[in-house]
Amino acid sequence: MNDTDLQLLALLRDDARASVATLARRLRVSRGTVQNRIRRLEQDGVIVGYTVRLKPSAEPHRIRALMTIAIEGNATDAVLKALRGHPSVHTLHSTNGRWDVIAEIHADSLEAFDQVLGRIRQIPGIASSETSILLSTLK
Repeated sequence: MNDTDLQLLALLRDDARASVATLARRLRVSRGTVQNRIRRLEQDGVIVGYTVRLKPSAEPHRIRALMTIAIEGNATDAVLKALRGHPSVHTLHSTNGRWDVIAEIHADSLEAFDQVLGRIRQIPGIASSETSILLSTLK
């Protein structure tokens, strides 16, 4: 990836619904260049999907939690692949220190949340985890 690809990804992160013409204008390249780069980034697996971000108050009955995860040995790629494919995993962050990964988990009820935790903890390669429910968002 070059600087143009990185700038394109930054623009898409900010607004994935921006038109190709708008992206091209902001990058100062042709529409065809933007279309080709997006297609290549999708084919290469750099862009794996598009989503909608909601403000926390838009989902008042949804349970959100942070799960810190320690991964065994060389299982990082397999664990991350499993977590990326899990519909309840909202975001993933790598980190240093005691934990290898922090996952933001969403569920519609405590029962669903309990089931999600059980399924995630059974992913091969997860050594241990700790989970904290998010009570409110302050900023």
